Amino acid sequence: MSSRKIAITIESDVLAEVDMLVKKHVYPSRSRAIQEAVKEKLSRLSHSLLARECANLDPAYEKALAEEGVNEDLSEWPEY
Repeated sequence: MSSRKIAITIESDVLAEVDMLVKKHVYPSRSRAIQEAVKEKLSRLSHSLLARECANLDPAYEKALAEEGVNEDLSEWPEY
């Protein structure tokens, strides 16, 4: 995956925390620390959106949809 350079503005205290993580060798650079933080935030937002969409589902309807046709023609199902 290709990378692009950007310029950002960041609060001094946040940057100090990032620098401390780099100094402790948690991350090899400021860039890597910020990149991983952005990736994690995007992942959390994605999962949050999925959770909100799932909360909108009607459990009874979803169950009925999943079981549609299961009770019909059981005699035609192969035996395992």
